[in-house]
Amino acid sequence: MAVTPSQNPHPVMVRDYWPRFRKRAILMTILMQIAVTIVTGGALIATGVLSTTIEFWIILIAVLATTIGVNVVLFTQLMLPFKDLTSALTHVSGEPTTITPPNPNARHFERDGFKPILQLIYKLAVGDSGQKESTDKSGLPLDSITSALDNTAAGFIIMDAYRHIVYANPKAPVRTDTDGATVIDLLFEDDFNLDAWLKDCEQHAVHSEHTWKRVPNKITGEENRKIYDVTASYQKGSVAEVVISLFDRTADYQPDDDDLDFIAFAAHELRGPITVIRGYLDVFGDEVGPVLEEDQAELLKRLVVSSNRLSGYINNILNASRYDRRHLKVHLTEDTIANIYDTISDDMKLRATSQGRALSVHLPNDLPTIAADNASASEVLSNLIDNALKYSNEGGSVNVTAKVDGDFVVTSVEDHGIGMPGNVVSNLFHKFYRSHRSRETVSGTGIGLYISKAIVESHGGKISVRSVEGEGSTFTFSLPIYSTVADKLKANDNSNEGIINKEDGSWIKNHAMFRG
Repeated sequence: MAVTPSQNPHPVMVRDYWPRFRKRAILMTILMQIAVTIVTGGALIATGVLSTTIEFWIILIAVLATTIGVNVVLFTQLMLPFKDLTSALTHVSGEPTTITPPNPNARHFERDGFKPILQLIYKLAVGDSGQKESTDKSGLPLDSITSALDNTAAGFIIMDAYRHIVYANPKAPVRTDTDGATVIDLLFEDDFNLDAWLKDCEQHAVHSEHTWKRVPNKITGEENRKIYDVTASYQKGSVAEVVISLFDRTADYQPDDDDLDFIAFAAHELRGPITVIRGYLDVFGDEVGPVLEEDQAELLKRLVVSSNRLSGYINNILNASRYDRRHLKVHLTEDTIANIYDTISDDMKLRATSQGRALSVHLPNDLPTIAADNASASEVLSNLIDNALKYSNEGGSVNVTAKVDGDFVVTSVEDHGIGMPGNVVSNLFHKFYRSHRSRETVSGTGIGLYISKAIVESHGGKISVRSVEGEGSTFTFSLPIYSTVADKLKANDNSNEGIINKEDGSWIKNHAMFRG
């Protein structure tokens, strides 16, 4: 039997039912109330109880308006469960929607008994009837499953709807806090950490999954440090609402951290000689620069650029090492983004001209002052501009601009170069990350953006990137306007701790330890 396609160009969606029903029901309520009021008024006039005076019509209209308002409000309140029901069905149907799905764990659902209905809908959406508790779908006893998980090499953590850990196998990185509760013992280096992801899921998702790579349980240098790849799965309304899988990748990732330790030691020893070399080059340029031939002057310029870049690499390595050990604390003072750029402007111009790029810098003088550590903030600008120059095309341009956005001054570094695909953009700020193409064509350490992120966030700001492959990239970072944080800075001796402390007590938000 042939199936005839629907001739309706706009298919009926589950999400469309509630708005249509609500509009129709309210209209019917209003019309019914008008009809009842007219009949009642007519009856009063016909029986001689009231006469058709101006006062009569005023009273009639007032009664009509009041009763309509009361009935509409009453209808809206009584039909809230039906609205939540259609919202839940919309989400489990997979239709695109901006409506937040109802959370069955909300207190009012527990009070009115609607919670089991929502849980059943979410469970049925994934084929889970919730009727078997002692066995899984294959009939295998749950004790056997638990025993198997206890003996696997991976870590597994299960959390209920209240984010309480109800199961953790021996390989899972958990500990007991001062309140006697079991908590996850991990240091997420991603803004979108487990806590933020779970909050987002509760508000917008029925089912979701997310993976974090290179998540340590201790800071670099501490004993028994392990590094994990973490995958979390979320299923709204399920008994095991959050399932977290942890794979120990210490053997793969620890050598990079060990290498950084060695490189940091070497970089510390090299900083002195590099500083001397840069000083001699400056003196040499001042003394003999005017009499050098054009090609000799160009050679000297390239030497200066190279020495400055090497000095930048050394600073990045040393700061990355400090950051991993939570030693990257900065003191913030009142400054301007233009003044910060001035400290590196000569070097940036040299780098641009030596690579055949056009560098345009527009930092308005009327921007408010910011709270910043000049040396650290200039390192961020230097890293971003240097990257933009390296990844631009021959003869390309790099634009540096700044503007006010709320309580922050936002600085953007835009290039029109090779750009990046989405899978590269999502990993850019991870330590040592470099795409295959960049490793083959452009020199670098893979920690410039990692440390830039650390510096910006240690200022209480954020850093981000937008990129289109083949068209270019725009890196943006924000620093707080000084007047918005001045009191906190003064209370903490200009330390950044006062403006980046989080609820979990970590001194820098990159190192947020999730507490379950």
